[in-house]
Amino acid sequence: MSVLGRMMPVIIGLRGSKKLFSSAERTLARVAKHRLRPKRFSPPKSLREVSVRFDSGWPVYDVGSAQAPRRAIYLHGGANIYEIAPQHWSLVAELAPATSALISVPIYPLAPQGTAGVLVEIAADLVAAMIREVGADRVTILGDSAGGGMALATAMVLRDRGEPPVRVTMIAPSLDLSLSDPRVIETATIDPWLDIPGASAAAELYRGDLPVEDPRVSSLNGSLEGLGSLQVFTGTLDMLNEDARRLRAKAAESGHPLEFHEVAGMIHVYPLLPIPEARVARTAIRDFMIR
Repeated sequence: MSVLGRMMPVIIGLRGSKKLFSSAERTLARVAKHRLRPKRFSPPKSLREVSVRFDSGWPVYDVGSAQAPRRAIYLHGGANIYEIAPQHWSLVAELAPATSALISVPIYPLAPQGTAGVLVEIAADLVAAMIREVGADRVTILGDSAGGGMALATAMVLRDRGEPPVRVTMIAPSLDLSLSDPRVIETATIDPWLDIPGASAAAELYRGDLPVEDPRVSSLNGSLEGLGSLQVFTGTLDMLNEDARRLRAKAAESGHPLEFHEVAGMIHVYPLLPIPEARVARTAIRDFMIR
């Protein structure tokens, strides 16, 4: 492991990030604060070849050339309650030219305004339009954390609609919002970033009127049959690591293609961080998208 990689759990711990998830009250207070003063979501001025359109009332930023032969959608993380962050934009800015893809970044409404039953369906609409434009074999659904779980759920909705399969890349995905697996609960004690109480409170807002077991909420509960190739990145200091392993086991049991990247000692969404291990992960994402 790199020196920066070893330092990252300490840095995240010193930032106090875990405190925001240490209790439902803290998390819900942050949600209320963001509703009062919403965070900025627009891309950085340094990002070139970017345009914006509106689809189903959402701002959708398209990054890359409209003539690009490939398409992708990026569903950002943030427990469904935090707005898109600079690290998300940096990843999109790197991948678009590296993969000759036009990457669409929808700014979806955050919970409790945005809930699983609505968001996943609209995301599926956006991807279906890409399939019609360039063909399913040139389309990738990307997502990290909450967006990673949403990415898999979107692929399942597309499958259920009869659409052809597309690739799905999931970075530290949130796959089971019940957060009930004993190993998840155990790993939360060493995770320097996430914790069960706040994540559970956010999940309650996001599920809306759907049960937490519904695959649109907890995509680990859905069938993998008929989906395209899957790619997962996870670190062993991430409390969501066990759910990623459960997805790997589910894919192995059914013989479904899944490219699994697990790095010991890495924290949540490590491919988005300024560390050498992230560069390796981003190269793997690029290769997966153009395969």
